[in-house]
Formats: sequence, C-alpha cells, structure tokens
Amino acid sequence: MTDLLSPPTADRADLTLTITGMSCGGCARKVKQALEAHSEVFQATVDHGLGQAFLALDRGLTQANQARSDVAARLQQTVRDMGYGLGQEADGKLAAPDADKPTAADAGPTAPSQSASKDLAAADSASLSKHLLSISGMTCASCVARVEKALDLIPGVTSASINFASGKAIIQANNSVPSQALVAAIEEAGYKAKKLDLEHKNAEETESRFFGTWIFWGAVLLTLPLVAQMIWSWLGYSLLIPAWVQLVLATPVQFVAGAGFYRAGWASLKAKSGNMDLLVALGTTAAYGLSVVLYLEWALAGDGGEPHLYFEASAAIITLIMLGRILEERSKKGTAAALQSLITLRPEKAWREEADGLQEVPVEALQVDDLLQVRPGDRIPADGVVLSGHSQADESMLTGESLPVDKAPGDFVTGGTVNGSALVKIKVTASSAESRLARIVELVESAQASKAPIQKLVDQVASIFVPVVVVVAVLTFVGWTLAGAGVATALLYAVAVLVIACPCALGLATPTAIMAGTGLAARQGVLIKNAESLERVRALDIIVFDKTGTLTEGRPSLRGFAAVEPGRENQLLQLAAAAQQGSSHPLGKAFLQAAAAQGMALPAVDEAEVLPGRGLRAFCDDQELLLGSERLMREEGLDISPLNDKASAEADLGHSLVWMAVDGKLAAVFALGDPIKATAAETIKVLQKSGLQILLLSGDHSRAVAAVARQLGITQVKAEVLPEDKETVVRALMGQGLTVAMVGDGINDTPALAAADLGIAMGEGSDAALETADIALMSGDPRLVVRALDIARVTHRKIRHNLFWAFIYNGLGIPLAVIGLLNPVVAGAAMAFSSLSVVTNSLLLRRYRPQFAARMENN
Repeated sequence: MTDLLSPPTADRADLTLTITGMSCGGCARKVKQALEAHSEVFQATVDHGLGQAFLALDRGLTQANQARSDVAARLQQTVRDMGYGLGQEADGKLAAPDADKPTAADAGPTAPSQSASKDLAAADSASLSKHLLSISGMTCASCVARVEKALDLIPGVTSASINFASGKAIIQANNSVPSQALVAAIEEAGYKAKKLDLEHKNAEETESRFFGTWIFWGAVLLTLPLVAQMIWSWLGYSLLIPAWVQLVLATPVQFVAGAGFYRAGWASLKAKSGNMDLLVALGTTAAYGLSVVLYLEWALAGDGGEPHLYFEASAAIITLIMLGRILEERSKKGTAAALQSLITLRPEKAWREEADGLQEVPVEALQVDDLLQVRPGDRIPADGVVLSGHSQADESMLTGESLPVDKAPGDFVTGGTVNGSALVKIKVTASSAESRLARIVELVESAQASKAPIQKLVDQVASIFVPVVVVVAVLTFVGWTLAGAGVATALLYAVAVLVIACPCALGLATPTAIMAGTGLAARQGVLIKNAESLERVRALDIIVFDKTGTLTEGRPSLRGFAAVEPGRENQLLQLAAAAQQGSSHPLGKAFLQAAAAQGMALPAVDEAEVLPGRGLRAFCDDQELLLGSERLMREEGLDISPLNDKASAEADLGHSLVWMAVDGKLAAVFALGDPIKATAAETIKVLQKSGLQILLLSGDHSRAVAAVARQLGITQVKAEVLPEDKETVVRALMGQGLTVAMVGDGINDTPALAAADLGIAMGEGSDAALETADIALMSGDPRLVVRALDIARVTHRKIRHNLFWAFIYNGLGIPLAVIGLLNPVVAGAAMAFSSLSVVTNSLLLRRYRPQFAARMENN
C-alpha cells in the first residue's frame, strides 16, 4: 500500500495520470489543487515536466474495485474540465488492492519526448482556444511575472506567454474561458488589457501618449534649472536657486509626472510583489521627502543663506526615466516593424465580378469562390487560383526571393503579393481570416510572444530582484548611517541603489531580440514559430534531409522503361498511367504526363488500393496491376532478375525505379528522373563547412539515393525507408545523443518533423508538414535552410549579448551605489539608457544580411 506519510511518486502511487497541456509550475499547482479537492484523494504530486500526476488515495478505496474505477473516471474528467488532455488510459489505472508495490501499469512512463509533447498538444488543441491580448502598464520583467501569475490562477488556463517588449500576451485556455475573464484578471493585477486589434490603432491610447508627451516636456522644463544648478556646482561655481523655488519646481515633477510610478508601484504592492515603478517611487520619494524635511527645518530655524537640498535628484530621476521610456517605446516599434509590414501587405479593396458588372468591395467581404479581377501592378487581394490571364507575381515580401514568379491558369496566387504586367482573373480559395498571409502573421505574432528557455530563468531572477534590492538599499542606508556619513548622505546612497537596480533591461533583453530576429526571418522568407527553436539551432549536430521535393525538384519525369516482353511497352505504359488516374503523387503525375505526351486514351480503373510506402494495386480491363518498389515485388514473391541489368543501369544514374506486375507476373520496370535542385549542392557544402553532419533519407531505391548523395557530396545515406520508419531513424539518432534537425516537405515527413529536435518544412510542401515544423520556409530553395539557421544563430547570439549588458549594468552599478560612488541622478540616467542600449542592440538585427539573403536568385 502507498505510504501516505510522504508525497506519492512514480514508484509509490495508487493512481498515475498522464496529463498533456501543462506548460509551467502554475499549471501543475492548479491541477494539484483540483485533484486534492476530491475527498477520495489524500495527496497528489503533479510534475508538469513529466506531464504526470501521482495520487495517493483514501485507503478505503483499495477495497472496492468499482469504487476505485469510479474515482479514476471522476479525476480524469476533472482534468479534462480544466482544459488539459489525458495520455494513454493505461496510465490511469489504479493499483491493485493491498499491493505493496504498484504494478507496471501504475508506474508512470518516462518523461515524454519532445515529439510526443508536440503530438499530444496537437491532439488536445481542439478543446483549447488561443487568446491574443494587448497589455499596457508593464514596466519591467517583474510585471511580466505578476501578469502570468494572475492568468495562471484562472481555472482552465493552460499556458500564458507575455512579451514585455511588445506588450502582448498569447494565452491558451479551455473553450469555456472567455476573454473577459482574462482581461479582468490582468486588470485586477494592476494593468490594462484588451483583445488585440492588429489593424486599427486605438484612439484612446494615441491620446494618452500625446498627453504623456506633454507631461514629459513639462517635466523637462521644470527639471532643467535644478540640474543646471547641480552641474554648475560640480564646475566649482556657487549658484543656488532659492529653496522655495526648488520646492515649487520639483513638486509637480514628483506628483504629476511621477504619478504613473506611484500608481503602478501601489498596484504592485497590493499584488504582494515589486516592480521597477516601486523602486523609482521609493527612491524619488525618499530624495524628495528628505529635501522637504531639510527645507522645513531651515525655514523654521530662520537661518540665513540657502540650505543644501536634493530636489534635483528626485526630479532628474523621474525625467530621465520618462525620457528612457519614450526612446525605448520608439525603438521597440522598430523591432515590430516587420510584423506591421506584413499586416499592411493586404489591400483594403478588391474588384469582384457581380451580376451587374465589376464592383469594388472591402477585402473582408470576400468569400470562397468569388471571382476577382486583378489589374497590373495591384496587390492580389486574396488567396486564389488563376482562371485566365498570364502574368507574374512579386512574392518577395513573403518568400524573400526577388525574381517574379510566372502565373498562368491553374496556378495558385497568394493574397498580398503584387500582380505583374497583365490583367488576371482569379477565384478566391480562402477567406481573409484563413488566408496564407493571415496564417503567416499569426505565426510571427506567436513566435514574438513566445519565450526562449533562457528567459524563464530571467523571469525567476526578476521575481525576487526587487525585494532583494530594497533590502540592499536599507542595508546601505543603515551601514552609512552607522559609519557616520549622516542621514542625508546615507539616504542618497540608498536612493542610488534603488534607482540603478531597476530590472528593465533584463526584461527587454530577450523579447526585443526575438522580435527583431523573427521579423528579420519573416522578411527573408523564413517563419520561426517559437523562441525555443533559436536555442536548439545552436546545439545542432546533424541535419536529416528528405530527398524527393526537398533536395530534388519533386517533379519527376519518365526517362525510360523496359518490358519483360519486348513490344508491349506502350500497352504497359497505358495501363500504368490508367492506374495512376486521380493520383496526386509526383511519380503518378509523371506516368500521366508521359501517357498524355503520346496521346494515349486511358481505360477506366475498376478498383485501386494504395499500399503506403510501397506502391498501389489496381484492376483494369480484368487485369490485376501492381506498381511500386522493389520491396513490393519481393513481398509478392516476384522474381525481378529478368530486368535487373536495366534497373541497375538506371539506378546508377540516380533514377527512381517503379516496378510493374500484371496478373502476378513481372511485366516492366520504369525509370523516373527527378532533377536535383540547382542550389542543393551549395547548401550541403555550406552546412558541412559549418560543422554539421548531413544524412540523406529516402524511401527510394538505394542505388538511386546513393547516386544523388554522390552528386551532393553527402556520405551518410538511409535508403528504402518506409514513411513510418523515417521517425524511427530520427529517434535513433537522438538516442545516440545527437541534436537532430529534420528537413522535409511531404505528409509522410510529418512524423519525423515532429520527432526531431528541430523540424524544418519546405514552403512548397504539404500543409501538414508546414504546420508541424518548428521552422517553415516560404519557398522550396534549399538555401533557405542555411538562411534560417544563420538568422536563428545570430538572434540567439544577440540575446546573450543583451543579457550580458543588462547584468553588467546591475552587476557594476549596484556595488558602486552601495559604496557611495554613484550619484542618484547619474544612476537614473544609467538605468534609463541601459534599457535603450538593449533595444538598440536588438535593432541592429534589422541591418544583418544572412547567408544567401542577397543572392538567392544567382547561379
């Protein structure tokens, strides 16, 4: 029986549940509280990292199997009601009655792999909704922690990611959780929030910024005389402004310009936490209050001359921090410029064909199957298919490729791209909300709101940073007072500690770099979907490339074939093409094109069955046809030796082989050539020079794969791999301790993309592959792989640089302030410009030119 005196663990639990969707300790706490609310649960241990809950149950339950079963069902339903998913049902079984140890079924599984987490998250996404909110009032990383904590406590919220730099939150929650509840929780924490509107500015916010700018300039005018007096005294001149004038100048700065610090600091205190505003409010109030006390003592004493006051410190700190925030906000807008440029790509109007002629309508009013006319030079208003007209489309803003792409009837066009020199007529295939551009914007938005793993450590540091700094400031004051420095001097040193220690730069270091990096990537035709990918790129050891459609064009053509019975070639080609009717597979299309080129009329197929990874079986003209790989022929017990010589010769040329049997007898072998992409060899060479291993993975014949590998300079090859086994290959490499990236384009690559540490999908591939991958490339050029890795590496490097400088400011500034070598005004300036320097450093990414960025179309 489980020992109820200590928390249950994997090897000591009456019940183990595998729970999906937990993303943080807050999720685990909520699940633990909900499970322990059941009277039958004595104690629960919930580990969000393992994705498991280990439960110790009331002893009486172990005496009744039915009762135990009912309890398990109720607990599982509780987990579902909270918006989380459940893993395998085996993990929800109860331990046997009176057992000393749990059975194998009761012991929780090992930590789920990354791919398992991806798969389970996808499976549970149907019960979750994603909310995008704009949050105002956050001033440092401590604010982020407070907002996330507030959201974490809402039942049904499974994850909340707050981007301090953009002021945006992406929240996943149970479908029953309304946006209003999320907004209310954020406002209760002391901030303002609203559902994000990407396309329209908020008039109230614009007015507030305008009003805030005037307050800042008023603070500047009032502070300048006080600072001038201080600087004048540093130069050795005696110039004192009358004490009453100093009080009049400093008071509105303290309580009007500084009102925002008081409001935010008070909200922080009510939430039992601390933030930058609290530090500024404490520091400036101390300096201002000390000056008022000294002024009153002087006034009551009636002494002559003018007292030495410190109003310039409080006023200058507030003004400088306001200046830093204004500059910081302007700089942060630059990091989000790429996303805004994507949003503005979509035109506002479209010319739609209606019964009474062409009508100009809003793009939002377009529906699937609407017919549109797009004039030369206009932006294409929606995703669609060209019905008539021959033109070109400039897709550089989405793919990064500068050359226009030819468009003819039947070709797909993307909303937001620019039509060339001819009028085209298109049929809309997706609404505005579900267009490719909308999906790209959503992916970039999500990536910019996501957190790199290193940011989680920064958030933990920030959550305890403010109270630690307050303690250090108090100790500084006490220490200097005991040392005989005097109350005024000791207080000024403590104020310097409070001001220099504000953790603004820490909060900005990671998100600004991520925003700038993902924005740069989006402009270059690379969608980095999450911040975690940036760190995985740095650790990569090997890249696994799919062959067909990834390193080859994916448009094979029939290069030759041989029949067992000479003279039957045309008849067999006709039957093979007939079997491929309706097929979307590239090899099937090659047969259809070859038959069409010879003007063959194709007979009807009575029945067809796809044999995944092997080929197909069909019945045509009362004949059973088998078309597929050598593996399929062997499985059917067919002897391929009559055509072995021909097959070997074609395979040595790099051609793919398709074998054909009719009525159980070998009939022919077809050779299909798929040209290697012109930039594939250059891509492989650059990746190998960077120290990465390359593995070519394909289901094709080993000789054909080996021939392609030779041409590309790849030495590691895995051929004749079934689609379901590609994932196994990736997992085997990961099992060797290697960090693996998988590059693919087809539906059959999806499991491997999900399994890999880093999945990269080619832009011309399937929607399933693009959705599963961590990085999506918007075109089929292999060099985009190099471009993606290059951008990811430089972005991660920028994050490390930012964090270094952020810690340097605090690491050097706090000791200097403690020992009295940092004037409070200088501390305020340094703190304000520390944030600005971090944001400016991130903005330098906008000027970075990744490998191949300027010459994608060369060669």
